[in-house]
Formats: sequence, C-alpha cells, structure tokens
Amino acid sequence: MSTQTELNRDLRTLARFIQVYCRHQHIGRRKRVAHLKTHDLHAITGSRLALCGECEKLLAHAFVKRSHCPFSPKPACKHCPKHCYHPKYRAAIREVMKFSGTHLLLTGRLDYLLHLLF
Repeated sequence: MSTQTELNRDLRTLARFIQVYCRHQHIGRRKRVAHLKTHDLHAITGSRLALCGECEKLLAHAFVKRSHCPFSPKPACKHCPKHCYHPKYRAAIREVMKFSGTHLLLTGRLDYLLHLLF
C-alpha cells in the first residue's frame, strides 16, 4: 500500500470516528459543514461532514498531526514513542475512539475495528 493511500485511509477513518462521536454525543449543538484549510475533506471522505465547532477543531488537529507523522511505518498513536497531540486533544481523541469504535462495532462496521487493531 502506498504511503498516500494509507494516509488517506487513516484520515477517512479519523473523520468517520469524529463524525459518529459528534452525531451521538453532541446532539443539541449547532453543526455546520466542516471545512479545513489544510485538507480537502470532501475528496478524502467522499461526503460532507456536519460537525460542531469543538469536533471540527479536533478534526483539524488530528488531520495535521496524522499528515505530518514522522514515523514510517506509522505506529498506532497509543503505542507511539512520541506523542504529538496536544494533551487536550489527546484526551478528546481517546474518548472519540473509544465511543465510536464501540458504536461502529455494535452496528456491524467490522472494517473500522480491523483498522484499529492492525
């Protein structure tokens, strides 16, 4: 698998997890179509993401950090020797991964579980 293909897959998965989390955990918050200065979300995800402001900031932080990861092959963030996420965002992404991973597993999305494990 090429590095760009792997990066796009990781970014698509990050976007999906944050979208699921925002949809189920931030029900009463105002959402808008997310836009990032650094990435073309529509090209990466194939759809438009409706996120609250907090989740859009988390998505932007996660995309920048994943896109600039110095490790090759990239380890899972939880096993990385150098944590690049800001502590606030690191706690938030852990919560997102835990909730969304469980939600997607329970709704039959095994492809995302496999992504987390391998």
